[in-house]
Amino acid sequence: MALRINIPPLTRVILVLLVGFSVLYQAASYRQYTSGDSQVRTGVPWIALTPQLSIYYPWAYVTSTFAEKNVLTLLIGAATLFYGGKYLERAWGSAEFGKFLLIVVLLSNVVASCLYVLLFAITRADAQAWVSLQGSIALQAAFLVAFKQLVPEHTVTILKGIIKIRVKHFPAIFLTANTISGVVFGTHVAAVLSWLGFLTSWTYLRFYKKQPDLSGTNTGSTTLQGDASETFAFAYFWPDIVHGPVAAVSDSIFNLLVAARIFTPFSAEDIQTSNDQANARGEAGLPSLLNQGNRRGGSGKREEAERRRALALKALDQRLQAATATRQQPGPSAPMPSSVGKANPAMEAATDKKDDSTMV
Repeated sequence: MALRINIPPLTRVILVLLVGFSVLYQAASYRQYTSGDSQVRTGVPWIALTPQLSIYYPWAYVTSTFAEKNVLTLLIGAATLFYGGKYLERAWGSAEFGKFLLIVVLLSNVVASCLYVLLFAITRADAQAWVSLQGSIALQAAFLVAFKQLVPEHTVTILKGIIKIRVKHFPAIFLTANTISGVVFGTHVAAVLSWLGFLTSWTYLRFYKKQPDLSGTNTGSTTLQGDASETFAFAYFWPDIVHGPVAAVSDSIFNLLVAARIFTPFSAEDIQTSNDQANARGEAGLPSLLNQGNRRGGSGKREEAERRRALALKALDQRLQAATATRQQPGPSAPMPSSVGKANPAMEAATDKKDDSTMV
């Protein structure tokens, strides 16, 4: 029996790119080191992004994401792309998943390159201009944001149930760990890329990504743009104790961007529809993040069909309840017809005549 590789096509491509460019980067670095090349300090700029040389190697804005520096980061990146890529590509489709990858990779690397060039202009430190921006950490942060949107209440168990963490807490843990590591161990590139991957993916999913309306409550269109749900707001990525301060700052920034006409504020219907959409995703019972593979053929399609059927039933039930409530509203009572309250005079006369003939 032939071995079947159950990996979606685009996920398979990015896994090959990750392994291929990582191996190629290590081979090129080793060759530079053994040959005594004077450009060793620049790394491998035609694979890994070097801000000072990015104008000569523009493709490095994409290839750098798939070039890991060591075996440990390669294993972590491969596991993230394997599990996360399988899940998101099946949930969104290959086209939308590819668009998401391209936006996160390009914007994160472009903004990071500009930041390090600006930092070099301020400090005049060569290390800032010749730093290598590489690794899939921006995609790892972006995947966690996407999971926070799709399955926030899913619980991941570690060490046979000793540690249980909900998916909605992973972005904050990931960013905090990378920030501390950047300050303590000097891994500032990973910290910067993780924050940029987080902000880029959240902005795209929050305001721009189009998705089908699964709630059935949107009166204007069957497609939604962005995710206006309250649970996907920026403040809800952080612990409850800091929701207030974070919301105050993020709302102020958002109001400034709205005033500058960069963003458009959500309407009340958008917020309600997105909230219903989030509730529908939670009640439909989306499949497990780590158990997406199907040991028996067709189980993935059956799960998707069951999910869509549950969402359709929920939407139908909501509409029936709304229709029932509308019918039960009291209306003005109609007057009784005159023919019911008063007998027809012709009928009375005929009856009297019949009675008289009977008596006779």
